[in-house]
Amino acid sequence: MALQVPAINDQDSATAVDVAEQVFGQEFNETLVHQLVVKYQAGARAGTKAQKNRSAVRGGGIKPWRQKGTGRARSGTTRSPLWRSGGVTFAAQPRSFEQKLNKKMYKAGIRSIFSELLRQERLTVSDDILPTSPKTKEFAGKLKALDAKRVLIIADDINENLYLAARNIPYVAIATAESVDPVTLVSADKVIATTTALKNIEERLS
Repeated sequence: MALQVPAINDQDSATAVDVAEQVFGQEFNETLVHQLVVKYQAGARAGTKAQKNRSAVRGGGIKPWRQKGTGRARSGTTRSPLWRSGGVTFAAQPRSFEQKLNKKMYKAGIRSIFSELLRQERLTVSDDILPTSPKTKEFAGKLKALDAKRVLIIADDINENLYLAARNIPYVAIATAESVDPVTLVSADKVIATTTALKNIEERLS
């Protein structure tokens, strides 16, 4: 059974594009979508924070004073975390925050997001939305009619006209079928895909 994604164009004619129910007709799996979003955001973390522990701090090779007879507490190095300019206790080290998620789970999560977007009428298809020139004014005029704050445009490819026209418009994101991510999909008020891009998404998620 096929579903239909509503289409919009410059002539305001009501048309639609048929899509597969196995991709755009899935139930919304909130737990899986949450896991998918967390995985994507965790993978974007830099994880480059670094501090020096007692072995990485320069100096401290000689024992400050002899073990006994001074009346002071015994000490083996001036780079102990107890000393000023010493190493850091449990020092932070560079690490990866990436989380593992099976390909089947990833695809199922993306299918769930697209299905919910279609149910909420936040997913449409249009080939006329793409700008014919790199002018931001032209592209902004097309988006104004959508009455949506956050818009995601999924195109066949990001050409120069689309990139230049969209880069200075706030809350407008552009992507291809290969580069679209779950966080942008979930946060978008309106997702507009070209016919070719929508078919590419359907093929990739089948």
